[in-house]
Amino acid sequence: MIKNNVILLFLILISSLSFAQDKNYTETELNILTNSATINGTLLLPNSKNKKALIILIPGSGPTDRNGNNSVMKNNSLKFLAEELTKENIATYRYDKSVLSFTKGDKEKIDSLSFETFIEEAKSVIDYFKNSNTYAKIIVAGHSQGSLVGMVASKNKADAFISLEGAGRPLDEILVEQIELQAPYLKEETQKIVTELKKGNTVEKFNPMLTSLFNKQVQPFLISWLQYHPQKEIEKLTIPTLIINGSKDIQVKNIDAELLHKAAKNSELHLIDNMNHLFKEIKGDINENMLSYSNPELPVMKKLIDTILIFIKK
Repeated sequence: MIKNNVILLFLILISSLSFAQDKNYTETELNILTNSATINGTLLLPNSKNKKALIILIPGSGPTDRNGNNSVMKNNSLKFLAEELTKENIATYRYDKSVLSFTKGDKEKIDSLSFETFIEEAKSVIDYFKNSNTYAKIIVAGHSQGSLVGMVASKNKADAFISLEGAGRPLDEILVEQIELQAPYLKEETQKIVTELKKGNTVEKFNPMLTSLFNKQVQPFLISWLQYHPQKEIEKLTIPTLIINGSKDIQVKNIDAELLHKAAKNSELHLIDNMNHLFKEIKGDINENMLSYSNPELPVMKKLIDTILIFIKK
């Protein structure tokens, strides 16, 4: 009996040591105060003593958290990306969208939220780490909507920028295109609405079927977002830039990445076969792609990690 207990204890010890060796980084909850809200995030810091590069991961659209999840879908895309990069001796910081820190009583804050709010918050996060003088270089990586946020915030602040599945065309073009694909009969009205929003005018009357997209509360935010053209913004960057898109992305097309690459003078373009919007490998059809949005176990593609690492080490 004693012998069996010793063997069991030995196996537990070996298992614990293996786990400790696999997780070669320290995880810390780090909250950063900005003018609009406190940004809540997670810093993963490799245990090696040498000065490291830091990647700041900016999430995509909607109430998205630091892991790439929201109340409807859990896929852990940004969580897995951060962990895999940190295993390769790259520090990472990923954070929740600030809207997730608001309560129901924060209606005034929610109503005043603009695209510039996200940009200023990202700048504050970059400044926080720059002022720490802890990292060899600071790289901003923006996913989806976060790509546009990141490229604007990176100017004169970051050492490099990475666009992950980011749009290369302005929001109005993409909205009209998506409506045309889903409900062609609403295309003309959608075009009229975005034209007015782009001028800074709100729209009172429109087809109720478009309410979820253009409800009165969200229109001021859309107006601020529409003022930014991704190609014009990325053109302003003079830092090394990496543009990545997946061939199985059903939200952002490869043409968007190609347009960004064409506009950014100091950029590299990598189109990854079978990668979808969430960095997951999709070998099958649209159904497999959609199911991945709610699969928190599916890992991110190794090709993505390798591409980022090569870029950083140059």
